[in-house]
Amino acid sequence: MMRRAHSTTFRKAAAAAAAAGLAAAVLGLSGCSRKQMNYQIAEAIGTDGKYENNEPVETPKMKEQRAAQEQSESEEQNVSQILQTAANQAAGYNYEEAIATLNTLSGNLALDSRVAEARKQYEAGDAALTAWDGDIPHLCFPTLIEDPSRAFDGDSLSDTYKSTMVTTDEFKAMLQSLYENNYILVDIHSIAKLQSEGDMELQTLRLPSGKKPIVLSQDNVDYSSVKNGDGIATALTVEDGAVKAKYTDADGHDLSGDYDLIPILDSFIAEHPDFSFRGARGIVSVSGKNGVFGYRLPDTGSAGSSSESESGNQAGSFSANSAASYTDDQKKIAEIAKALTDEGWSIASAGWSHSYMNDASMTTDQFRQEIDSWESKVAPLTGKADILFFPYGAEVSYPGDSLSYLLENGLVYLCGLWGDTDYKEIGDGYMRMTRRFVDGYSLKNAPDNFSSFFDVSDLIDKNR
Repeated sequence: MMRRAHSTTFRKAAAAAAAAGLAAAVLGLSGCSRKQMNYQIAEAIGTDGKYENNEPVETPKMKEQRAAQEQSESEEQNVSQILQTAANQAAGYNYEEAIATLNTLSGNLALDSRVAEARKQYEAGDAALTAWDGDIPHLCFPTLIEDPSRAFDGDSLSDTYKSTMVTTDEFKAMLQSLYENNYILVDIHSIAKLQSEGDMELQTLRLPSGKKPIVLSQDNVDYSSVKNGDGIATALTVEDGAVKAKYTDADGHDLSGDYDLIPILDSFIAEHPDFSFRGARGIVSVSGKNGVFGYRLPDTGSAGSSSESESGNQAGSFSANSAASYTDDQKKIAEIAKALTDEGWSIASAGWSHSYMNDASMTTDQFRQEIDSWESKVAPLTGKADILFFPYGAEVSYPGDSLSYLLENGLVYLCGLWGDTDYKEIGDGYMRMTRRFVDGYSLKNAPDNFSSFFDVSDLIDKNR
């Protein structure tokens, strides 16, 4: 095949050379012009119209014109890319960043009418932001159920799933309702910031007119209470830089996709960038004793449900109990944590064992061990946390020795629980904030707690 291709190329070249020779002979015999000869040669070798006056080589003028054309195309591509980047930033209300992006253009490119119009639009958008001085609700969610028909199938875990979890369809409907009711996702760090001298200072939150801020989170993401095959994700994973959930469908196929809160929220923001204020994402709290993101840590035993699927595989995608598997699982945890934080998610501590942390439940030594274990075993993989979710809302005393120890360890955003009220407090070096926990029990028994956000009767799964 290669020899035949070379032979064909040689024949074409020979034919072109012969045609060129013939054209030259014709020129000599008939006295035709160079222009005519160039045309005949160009037609013979397939370059008709490619070069100036069909000259078989690039002239200096042609080279200059080509360079100018290439520069023009390069400049247009640069302007288009800058405009698109700025537009993406402005879509999330990052007007200052969008303007800064436009300002990277210089010379004549900065004078482009499209650039001037975009700058005018973003300056107007930034000027229209208004200070928010109301409450800031925080909705916190458990693991989500992808297939209620398997989760609510009447087995020994069915009632637990019904009361402690929310379905993916319910959560998607909640997001849509929040969006339609003009809520906008904000980062907890935009509410208050720790200053260099150690004081926590409330920030001025400037939002688009008519928008209402909200914080979203998922609590204790370890998948330890999930049985594989029950229609619920069993671990997180990273695909092409994005965090997805691992899930086994009813036919036993292992899948990864939008099967839990994190990837669902990311996809919703991709479709509705104006739902996220300046790229905000949610908060994910993790403990450690029962694993992180569906993977075990050293000395934690089985970091997932001890229940097995029909195929005999333990839930949570855990490797065999060995030092090598711990290393692999730790790498997975670190990879997932990096992908989350790169996307804008915050990772919070839920203590090492996700136990009651109030003064009545833990001695001072136990409390310190709870914090120290998380700091030494989880933080090296997930990154240092400055947010603490008090398990079950059991908070420490304000002030008190336990509070002081939290602040010494950099845990300065402290989130408790409160069913129907939104509360925040700026203290000496910290911010307290309540969460409203959204689970099956609260949806069934206290639907009015969420009436400001969504109508429970419109979205609750009928199989509950």
